[in-house]
Amino acid sequence: MIKILRGADTLTMAAMVGIDPASDGLARARRMGVAAITDGVAGLLALPGFKDIKLVFDATSASAHRANWAALAPTGVRVLDLTPAAIGPYCVPVVNLDEDHLRAANLNLVTCGGQATVPIAAAIAQVAPVAYAEIVSSISAKSAGPGTRANIDEFTETTARALREVGGAARSKAVMILNPAEPPMLMRNTVYCLVPGPCDHAAIEASILAMAERVRAYVPGYRLKQQVQFDTYGPDDSLHITGTGRFTGTKVTVMLEVTGAAHYLPAYAGNLDIMTSAALATAERIAQHSLDAAHRAGALR
Repeated sequence: MIKILRGADTLTMAAMVGIDPASDGLARARRMGVAAITDGVAGLLALPGFKDIKLVFDATSASAHRANWAALAPTGVRVLDLTPAAIGPYCVPVVNLDEDHLRAANLNLVTCGGQATVPIAAAIAQVAPVAYAEIVSSISAKSAGPGTRANIDEFTETTARALREVGGAARSKAVMILNPAEPPMLMRNTVYCLVPGPCDHAAIEASILAMAERVRAYVPGYRLKQQVQFDTYGPDDSLHITGTGRFTGTKVTVMLEVTGAAHYLPAYAGNLDIMTSAALATAERIAQHSLDAAHRAGALR
């Protein structure tokens, strides 16, 4: 809501929807002049002018999203899913926001870990085959609400699958850590990719740095924590990989940090900010695509 009100070019806020009449978020919406709905999707559907709403952001939980989508799908409204429910196709805007995704009725934004790490796997896969990708996403326990905690299984499954389907890895694994450190830590992500055989380290690093810049265009707090690391394994010091046996080639390690914009949530909640930032970037592209299509249709008439 705040990101849209502060700077969206093609979007207008219609309503903020919740289920707790006393929530701070709904109170903030009222103060900012946005309609605040307290009885969930049922209240949204009953909103005068609902027919004019073209896009709904769902930032609830995987199970809640399934129920919300069942109610919203018959109306024809588009939905951006910020939960790991993965009903619609996966979308990481910097990697695969293509023509088909711009028309999808339900578009899934994977997970916070996916938005942070899938671009790195994809950057490596652009210049070298990725036999295996593993990510470890660490977030402050204080930035993990009930939805995040209830969705840890979905997080690992959805993120791992996105590393394959969007990131281009042949095999994958995702790990999530809720860190109770005080003061709260910023979101950290470590990406490990195994590239078999000889590869061009300079080309891989250049691709990663270019991708990080593209992500930073809509997530300003996204950055590499240190230089890309390369560890090479030959026949005499090969790695043993469970399920595949001996590995010779290069292990690429990328360490990331995400600082939130602190529009409403604390700066350490980069895990939540990268999701809302990705959702905003995706929604603006969808809106512009719809406007362009309408203009083309008008010109044809």
